[in-house]
Amino acid sequence: MRILVAAHNHPALHPGGTEIFAHDLFRAYQRAGHEALFLGATNQIHRQARPGTSFQGLGGAGDEILLWSGHFDRFNMSQIDLYGVVPDLVELLSDFRPDVVHIHHLLLIGAEFPHIVRRTLPDCRIVMTLHDYYPICHHDGLMVRTGSKELCHAASPDRCHACFKDIPLDRFALRERHLKALLRPVDRFVAPSHFLRQRYVEWDLAEDTLSVIPNGLPPRAKPATAKSHGTGPTVFGYFGNLNPWKGTTVLLEAARQLIAEGFEFELRVHGGAPFQSEAFVEEIDRRFGETAPTVQRRGPYRREDVAGLVAAVDCTVVPSIWWENAPLVIQEAQAQGRPVIASNIGGMAELVQDGVNGLTIAPNDPRALASAMRRFAEEPELGRRLSRNARRPDDIDTTARRYLDLIETIEPARVSKQHEVRANAC
Repeated sequence: MRILVAAHNHPALHPGGTEIFAHDLFRAYQRAGHEALFLGATNQIHRQARPGTSFQGLGGAGDEILLWSGHFDRFNMSQIDLYGVVPDLVELLSDFRPDVVHIHHLLLIGAEFPHIVRRTLPDCRIVMTLHDYYPICHHDGLMVRTGSKELCHAASPDRCHACFKDIPLDRFALRERHLKALLRPVDRFVAPSHFLRQRYVEWDLAEDTLSVIPNGLPPRAKPATAKSHGTGPTVFGYFGNLNPWKGTTVLLEAARQLIAEGFEFELRVHGGAPFQSEAFVEEIDRRFGETAPTVQRRGPYRREDVAGLVAAVDCTVVPSIWWENAPLVIQEAQAQGRPVIASNIGGMAELVQDGVNGLTIAPNDPRALASAMRRFAEEPELGRRLSRNARRPDDIDTTARRYLDLIETIEPARVSKQHEVRANAC
């Protein structure tokens, strides 16, 4: 088959979990013998426009391209420059003629994309992996209230207007209808967690179109530099971008409390703080200063180094305060046999079972996090048991096979439905 994999960026430009997984799956499709093309959308943050075309090349193999999407309506998740972008997308689809289009996000690509695919290639099968809650929630897909940072359990025009008082209530109702209409051409939706699937069921996506396929990781050898447990202070690790929703300030406050108690440990914070507000950057700079040298700010890291960095700590901490779907960092830690301390919400609660392969805590609670870190360090046998029970994630080739099996089920069902509609029309 020919498979077009589309994401809202490229891991070489923005190494987020969605982009990384989409690119890993693209390579797995190729290893399975299929002809795959990766389409990553980008804007002026990473690339400038090139007059005359919406596309830019990436790499030398010719199987990865960028769609420049500098004019984008984030509220409606729609293209503004329809005259420029749509003809180029139609031309790409007409030239490559994919049998399958696998969409990983609507940002920058545009919610119109499934309709463009269906109109250009009526027999093309369309799969969309749901990685977050962007179609449901205008607050960067977080489902967290803008003022109180309270977790949001359901979206509605009233609740959304309360978060964004400058946006009229009726626009949220129209946004929902707009996005649901544009998602209708999608044949199958996939969620990496049962939690996220249920959120979209409650949002009224057809339940029989929603499947769960856990994310997978590329196979990696066990690093030779793995930490020796029981030597020196307990070493905790954080891996990922630093932002308010990842619980960065919660983690640093928990560390400050432990230091004030005289507790001996080490915390290695791996990750940068791209595109964050000046106030947030100033706050974490101050907190890092207060907690050094116990807390080490180690900065961004390369994807190929993550296995070794994870293996070099005793426990990975994932203190996110939003409904994370399926964090790759938890999978990376479990793949290296490392326990995880994580917030007990969203997809995190599916990956980490308290007292079995890690410890879970209430989100946005520095005292609870400090208590869990102290318990882990003071009970060596607990750490060893949690390590033994680490749940190794699927490898990405297994995940690709599951997607391909799902894709094989699509066409007969859709063709049958089309014949039924035609018969009824007659």
